[in-house]
Order: sequence, then C-alpha cells, then structure tokens
Amino acid sequence: MFCLCVFLQLAALERQIFDFLGFQWAPILGNFLQIIVVILGLFGTIQFRPRYIVVYTVWTALWVTWNVFIICFYLEVGGLSKETDLMTFNISMHRSWWREHGPGCIRRVVRPSSPGILEDYSYVSVTGCIIDFQYLEVIHSAIQILLSLIGFVYACYVISIFMEEEDSFDFIGGLDTYSYRQPPQEHVELKPVKPVGKVL
Repeated sequence: MFCLCVFLQLAALERQIFDFLGFQWAPILGNFLQIIVVILGLFGTIQFRPRYIVVYTVWTALWVTWNVFIICFYLEVGGLSKETDLMTFNISMHRSWWREHGPGCIRRVVRPSSPGILEDYSYVSVTGCIIDFQYLEVIHSAIQILLSLIGFVYACYVISIFMEEEDSFDFIGGLDTYSYRQPPQEHVELKPVKPVGKVL
C-alpha cells in the first residue's frame, strides 16, 4: 500500500504543479483533496483504522468520476468545450499549461499593431507541438484513473482483512491473558505474603 500511495502522491503532485502553472482552479482543488485523502488512506492502513480506508474508497470513486469528466471535457464529448473557462471557475482566461508548453511546441508572442489596443495585450501563437495539449491532459487523467482503480481494489482488500480480524477476535475473553483456544489453568498456586513489620 505504501508504494501505491507514493505513486498516487507523485502523480497528484505533478498534476498539481502544472495546474497551478495554468491557473486551473477546479483541478487544483481536486488535486489538493486527492493528496489529503491519500495521506488519510495511508494513515488508516498503517494505524488499522478501517473508517479512514472507507473514506479513501469513497473518494476514489469520486476521483475516478472527476477524471472521466476531465477526459470528456478535453475531448469535447457531449457538448463540452475545452475553450470555456470551466476549469478556472470563470475567474480568469487561463487554459492548460500544456497548451503553450507541450513537447515540441514553439511559442510566439505577437504584439498588436493597432493603436487602440492596450500595450499589455498580446496574441500567442503555438506551432509544432508533437502532442496536442488536450491529449496530454487526457493522458494525465487516464494515469490517475488507472492508479485510483488499483488503489480502490487494494483498499477493498485491506478493509476485508480488517473485518476478518475483527470477526475472529474473542470479545468475551479477548482481554485476558489466555484465548478461548487454550483453557485457563484449573489450579492457581497461591503463596502467602508475609507481612513486613518493625523489628524491635
């Protein structure tokens, strides 16, 4: 479980960095929750806390759903458009960081020539990308889904192990020094205790 959690954390942190660079606030929030819940699931596994692992499994189902939505968003499935500001909560005009900085992309900034346009405004032209940015986002989401499904199966396995251990525990005599498989000693040898008194 520890190695899986490390992979999940590294994948979420890598994605978090690039979403911060693109100012995509919805994925940033989702990645932050993913990081917290993975830590919670790891803690639950180490400390034998099934409730924390149940929280992790429920979150994993939501995380897979979110990543499926991101795939549909970037592939423009069902009327979704990657050109909208949905990922930035309509706060800013930023897009995916991979749009301008993908592998092989050549970024050119073209300043406006019209006198009525602000000096800060510029048009960015991107050419020569080996992989379009939407496919890079889809690959990131597919990796998250794959790791999350493995984590979900493993978490269900750990929960079942914890439940079996709770069922096999002898609650009546579980705190005694013997278990129900070993009968208690019939005779206990008692030794008298000599009182310690003052010697005159």
